[in-house]
Amino acid sequence: MLKERIRQLASGLLEEATANRRHLHTHPELSYREYQTALFIEEKLRALDIPFERMADTGIVALLQGGAAPSDKIVALRADIDALPIFELNQVPYRSQNEGVMHACGHDVHTASLLGVAGILSQMKPEFSGTVKFIFQPAEEVIPGGASLMIKAGVLENPRPQHILGQHVMPELAAGKVGFRSGRYMASNDEISITVKGKGGHGAMPHLGIDPVVIACHIVIALQQIVSRRANPLLPSVLSFGKMIANGASNVIPDEVKLEGTFRSLDETWRSAAHEKIKKMAISIAESMEGSCDIKIERGYPVLINEDKITAASRAHAEDYLGAEQVEELDIWMAAEDFASYSQVADACFYRLGVRNESKGMVSGLHTATFDAEEQALETGAGLMSYLALKTLGN
Repeated sequence: MLKERIRQLASGLLEEATANRRHLHTHPELSYREYQTALFIEEKLRALDIPFERMADTGIVALLQGGAAPSDKIVALRADIDALPIFELNQVPYRSQNEGVMHACGHDVHTASLLGVAGILSQMKPEFSGTVKFIFQPAEEVIPGGASLMIKAGVLENPRPQHILGQHVMPELAAGKVGFRSGRYMASNDEISITVKGKGGHGAMPHLGIDPVVIACHIVIALQQIVSRRANPLLPSVLSFGKMIANGASNVIPDEVKLEGTFRSLDETWRSAAHEKIKKMAISIAESMEGSCDIKIERGYPVLINEDKITAASRAHAEDYLGAEQVEELDIWMAAEDFASYSQVADACFYRLGVRNESKGMVSGLHTATFDAEEQALETGAGLMSYLALKTLGN
């Protein structure tokens, strides 16, 4: 049977996949700087005799065509390859050697898994029909995101896939399990930068100035009404400010205050409307308090939408491959992911791969200095994605 063949190959490749993951974890690179990572991936693809090309500087796209029978079906599989500016605290043999840079979001697992898929399917080439397009994408972590750059460079053309699949580690989910959700799954994300201007002066004589600190505080509090009173409660939104800089002193009122925050939504129409409401409210509050306000909202990734049919089919195939008890329904997640750019232009399914192992203390969340992944999940990740790819191609 197909799944037994893939299981056997995935098990046989676990040691190599683990070594690949540890190499990548030891040598992480930041977004748009993944030069050594790209060379490593190319080396592995070359060894598998899978043709590839560079795209968007550090991105790689490779094609593997099955030899069982002629077919015009094409499926794309995506992994992201960049790391985060985090100082790793894990004391493990494969700890990051690039100080202040860490694979804290599991992109090393994603890349090693997709290389594992390439290894499995290259051995099965005479046994399946259709074409698999492997996408190793840079810069998932930084707006505008590598997905949009790869799409502009033509990654979804020549040939154009009918479907695209992606997976992401989930430390809340035990290793061996996976999760799916159809429809809206992950939020858009936009970065908000506000400069509130007033007139600085002595803290003991505020009546002689215009205090931008007070104005900024009013703006932060008032803008929460955008979510609580202007958004449809059935469509989740998030507005959070995580940075406020007021370079005064205990007795010095500064001339200006800088705010930085994020707005997230699950609806593109509301997203655009909210931007205008945020701008209008911030500016009017500043002006009503005799100050002024410059505001910029940089659009980030769009809403990630899992197409119903391909997601339902992928979930059914996952239950067949892993067992129904290993497949869970996911909740909406207000984090953002630039795989969403693919989901806006192609039928997509983005699912989650469990990497939690409580007995080993692997319980930390994504984007933390102690995040780590149970490496047995590489067998699940590579095997399942191989199975989904071939079933999607009609094998």
